[in-house]
Amino acid sequence: MNRPEDDKEFMEVVGHLISHPRFQKLDGIVQHYHSTRLEHSVNVSYTSYKIAKKLGWDAESTARGGLLHDFFYYDWRVTKFNKSHAWVHPRIAVRNARKLVNLNKKEEDIILKHMWGATIAPPKYKESYIVTMVDKYWAVKEAVTPLRNRIKNSKFFPSQDSTK
Repeated sequence: MNRPEDDKEFMEVVGHLISHPRFQKLDGIVQHYHSTRLEHSVNVSYTSYKIAKKLGWDAESTARGGLLHDFFYYDWRVTKFNKSHAWVHPRIAVRNARKLVNLNKKEEDIILKHMWGATIAPPKYKESYIVTMVDKYWAVKEAVTPLRNRIKNSKFFPSQDSTK
């Protein structure tokens, strides 16, 4: 996959949000053990954008909603609320996103419903389903990549190079 920062069209849509100082604060927050919240958000945004674009759907709203879906600053492993993190953090993310940009209804739905499965309200838009599924993909990938690399490099799985 291409790097998001090398995709001119993608960066025209969300580059100003990524570079915003409030959004850059996410770079110091661990997300899925081995990634930052900023890395995770960009990964979800770019993958979702590419899928929506390929399908001819609203790639811009998908990119923006995907980027802002986890726009909160607390550590969800430490900070607890009366309601579940799966319900609370999308509402905080929408509130924080509105401080940076005017959101359309689709972007709001993407952010608010991206935890569907852990919450009961289903997404309203097809683009929201993209971000919901891509978010799960990246969460798992980010969490297990170091483990996968350790296993791949272990003595139990010899090099795939048969010339050795």
